[in-house]
Amino acid sequence: MTATTTAPLATTPVPTRRQPSARLRAWATRAPLLPALIFMIAVTQLPFVATLVISFFDWNALYPDARSFTGLDNYQQVLTDSDLRHSVWTTVLLTVAVVLASLVLGLALALLLDRRFRGRGVVRTLLIAPFLVVPVAAALLWKHVLYNPEYGLLNGLLHYVGGPQPDWISSTPLLAIEASLVWQWTPFMMLILLAGLQSRDQQQMEAARVDGASDWQIFRYLTLPHLRRYLELGALLGSIYIVQNFDAVFTITSGGLGTANLPYTVYQSFYQAHENGLASAAGVLVVIGSIVIATFALRVVSSLFREEVSRA
Repeated sequence: MTATTTAPLATTPVPTRRQPSARLRAWATRAPLLPALIFMIAVTQLPFVATLVISFFDWNALYPDARSFTGLDNYQQVLTDSDLRHSVWTTVLLTVAVVLASLVLGLALALLLDRRFRGRGVVRTLLIAPFLVVPVAAALLWKHVLYNPEYGLLNGLLHYVGGPQPDWISSTPLLAIEASLVWQWTPFMMLILLAGLQSRDQQQMEAARVDGASDWQIFRYLTLPHLRRYLELGALLGSIYIVQNFDAVFTITSGGLGTANLPYTVYQSFYQAHENGLASAAGVLVVIGSIVIATFALRVVSSLFREEVSRA
């Protein structure tokens, strides 16, 4: 009997492909965003750093050789000068009035568009149209088509019914600016609140109606608490834009009659008085205020996303 033995077959190792590290994968996914990031830094952050540096100097463009480092003197002048303090107060008053009025009117229009009726799409398009108008064109429209004391539409209607013929801009300058901004920003608030209304739990609404709740009770105890986050978001986003508003003040009143807000004061200090340091300090304060408001807005947006994810 013969025993046969077989030699084991030689196995060649299969080369394994080296997996890229997590850091390399992260850079690979972020690399396409680098050009946009570099462009954003060059366009926004570098000019802001230059503005921040200039704000620490006493720098008049008419006397460029006489500039000197003054530290926080420009900021102190912005906060203590009576005209600048008045512009800050005007900015606050203008922002609060426009945001509150736009929210109330936007909520009313959102409740209207949340109902089904014939021609709702056409009505929605017409209500959104003011927000699509260029801000300068909207201000010119209100100044000449509506407010003009000789051929304006408002005085034309008052003349038709035998009423007075006031000069709207001279008699109520700040209210004239606020009305034009409310007309332009109400559609923005309406869209945000309409999205909130359409995200309600319809089963909860039907259960409340079956239990005998009236429309007012449903609005007070169900709709309004649900819209709280959307109201906060609309108020914060509207405040960010209206704090920086320049077009309406410049176009309607040219900053006169006590309507100069902080952005217009920055324009006056820089382009008319040529006080680069003072204008830069006021501009930095506007940016800081906008960043504070934007921080709260981002928190509200994050909470809305968390609520939607938990609901899904």
